[in-house]
Amino acid sequence: MKKKTKRLIYFLSIIFVIPNLLSNKTEHIETIYLGSGCFWGAEKGYESLDGVIDAESGYANGYGISPNYRSIIQFKNKFNDNNFAEVVKVTFNSNAIEVVDILKHFFETHDPTQLNRQGNDVGTQYRSTILYINEIQKELAEKIMEEYQILLNNGGYGEIKTMLEPLDNFYSAEDYHQDYLKKNPNGYCPDLSTGIVFNDSTKTLLDNEILLTGKQILVLDSQNYCPYCEKLKVDVTDDYKGTIPLSYRTSDQLHGLKINSPTWATPSLIFMENGKEVFSYQGYINHKDFYQLLGKFKLGDSEAYDVAFNKGTDARFCKEYEIFKDTPDGIFVDKLSGESLFDTKDRFVSKSGWLSFTKPVDGSVYELPDNSYGMRRTEIRSVSSDIHLGHVFNDGPNGMPRYCINATVLEFKKRKELS
Repeated sequence: MKKKTKRLIYFLSIIFVIPNLLSNKTEHIETIYLGSGCFWGAEKGYESLDGVIDAESGYANGYGISPNYRSIIQFKNKFNDNNFAEVVKVTFNSNAIEVVDILKHFFETHDPTQLNRQGNDVGTQYRSTILYINEIQKELAEKIMEEYQILLNNGGYGEIKTMLEPLDNFYSAEDYHQDYLKKNPNGYCPDLSTGIVFNDSTKTLLDNEILLTGKQILVLDSQNYCPYCEKLKVDVTDDYKGTIPLSYRTSDQLHGLKINSPTWATPSLIFMENGKEVFSYQGYINHKDFYQLLGKFKLGDSEAYDVAFNKGTDARFCKEYEIFKDTPDGIFVDKLSGESLFDTKDRFVSKSGWLSFTKPVDGSVYELPDNSYGMRRTEIRSVSSDIHLGHVFNDGPNGMPRYCINATVLEFKKRKELS
């Protein structure tokens, strides 16, 4: 096969296979709606938090008034209890930042003891409010509020006036309000925080030095129960024995790594080299498709990839054959999965130019009919990775089979190296 043709097949397989792989995943995307006065500064503050995906200014929980800036600032609505509150819709990756941390930021960045105002901004639209969307958020908010009240009292402040209620309605603010302080660096939005902060202990960061060198497979796991994560472990990663290291991390354990893909979906596979993402895949993936992605990552545009995934054939007496024909006692393993395939005890010299064995390791391969090129042959594939290995013929020594195997898709381990 010409090199240009093989490259075309390789890249077409990448383009068409990856988008169509099974995409079962758990999405750790949550929202909470928080009002702390002027939403310009609050929006910018939430966006600065690691794990926050988006912060959007808007109007919430108002009734009988048009949800726009001109209406809510009218004098007649200044002390209208039905007025909309200026709030920020905070969308975050709960696998990277907990709602508790967002609530702590909320309390630390304004004065919750002021009623219907923040500094010179006076009116019900500036009320301090937490609008929860589920009972878990409500319970956590109550807990954090109790903790902060104690800290405020110790600091000489009065009672918290923050309203805690379920979200009833939300309307996005006008375009000119979105990212206002980014568009207007000199814009006015005072810092009215009390200076009272939660005394959290510094979180110990996981050492990711091992992930900064060479090729690595990173699996993004969930801090909580994720059925697709567990299924991936059982179906794929628990049995993985390949030479490229595979590690699990949660979204808040990616320190020092250059990850470009969103980290809110679990499981996610991130293929990295020297600490930098090369490509990734979100969601559960079966073992066959996992090894096709791994093949792309490990083998690239090579003869081995062509053999493994396009049923190619090594050149006779290729470099790998010359290396493997006289190895010491040991086992030939799948180049991707690391599973044992053939034993040197069953190897013989067939003079064909390809590695030859009288049998495979029990349960390691399976057979398929192959009628390509006008021939009737029996193809041999790896059970663990489903890659093409070669063919089996009935012309082995003493009436035994001859497993004619491509050396480029194998790796060798001395028997004493096997666990």
